[in-house]
Parts: sequence; structure tokens; C-alpha cells
Amino acid sequence: MNGRPEQIIGIYERKAREFDAVRSRSLFEQAWLERFAALLPKGASVLDLGCGHAEPIAAWLIARGCRLTGIDTAPSLLALCRQRFPAHDWIEADMRSLALGRQFHGVVAWDSFFHLPHDDQRAMFASFRAHAAPGAALMFTSGPAHGEATGSHAGEALYHASLAPEEYRTLLAKAGFAVMAHKAEDPDCAGHTVWLAQRQP
Repeated sequence: MNGRPEQIIGIYERKAREFDAVRSRSLFEQAWLERFAALLPKGASVLDLGCGHAEPIAAWLIARGCRLTGIDTAPSLLALCRQRFPAHDWIEADMRSLALGRQFHGVVAWDSFFHLPHDDQRAMFASFRAHAAPGAALMFTSGPAHGEATGSHAGEALYHASLAPEEYRTLLAKAGFAVMAHKAEDPDCAGHTVWLAQRQP
């Protein structure tokens, strides 16, 4: 299948300006962001995996007093983050090998985690746990069912994959997270499939 993760890294770097121009800022994600934020303490530290150009997800959280650490593989997107929000931390790294040695009050992987192949997704749950403090919120998007698909961005193929909902629930439980909310193809969130979980003490 075209558009595997290594290719996706290059696509987002080459098409950074196009992505920034077309990414919706309408905040169709707001209801889920509010659920996520409700699980965070005041002044929470949040790890944004696949932060892109920081808008609108990181921007919304920053506006509500969160301290952001954004991770992305595209230097051009991170440059936009630093221009827009210089007081926060923006790190060039691959989420699959991330080891920051610290924990956060929240971890979000919105429209990023689902670019990983199945086995890489399974391996990410150990990283979610390693970077989540007890009680931390975790939110990510996936597909509605097990499978692979190819989308497109600026004329280039983008790989997507998803595990089955039952497997996500199992992986979350094994990593010590309780599912707080889940909606497949949420019509109020532009058809996104969203998971919200919380690390148990």
C-alpha cells in the first residue's frame, strides 16, 4: 500500500504550507477537546503527538492555560509552531521511538496515530503509559474498524490504519487506562472516530 509512515514524514514536510493553508480551524473537535480538558488539572502539561502546525488542537489547549510539548517529524511544521507559540516546547521526533523521560497530565494524538501500521500502533500503548502521569487523560483518533486505507493530501497518498475497537479497548486496559468515552465516525466531529481514556492510579 502506498503512503507508508516513512513516506508520510516526507509528505508533511514537503507540503507543510499547503497543510497549514487547508487545515480546518472551525473547531469541529471542540466537544471532544472539552471532554479531554475536563480531566486535566489547572495549568496542565500536555504532550501533543503529531502536533503539526499547532492549530487548532494545541492552540485551543494553550488558550486554556495548558503547557504544551509538541512532537512532530516535519521541521517546517515545527517552525510554524515555534513562530506562533514560542513559549512552548516543540520537538522534532518520531512518536514511535519517543522517550522523553517525563510524564504529562494529558496526551493527545489527533489525526496522527492513525498513520502508523498495526504493529506500530500496538507498540505505542507502552509509550502512552510511559508519558502519562497517574490520572492523565489520553485522547486519540482511529478508524472505526480493523483495516488499512489510503487517503490523499495535496495530491500525495497518505496511509491510514486502524485496529478493531475491541483490540483498542484491550490495549488500553493492559496499559492501565480506562475508556471514558468513545464514538465511531462521530457525525458532530466531521466523522472522526475518537477515543478518550484516563490512566488509572
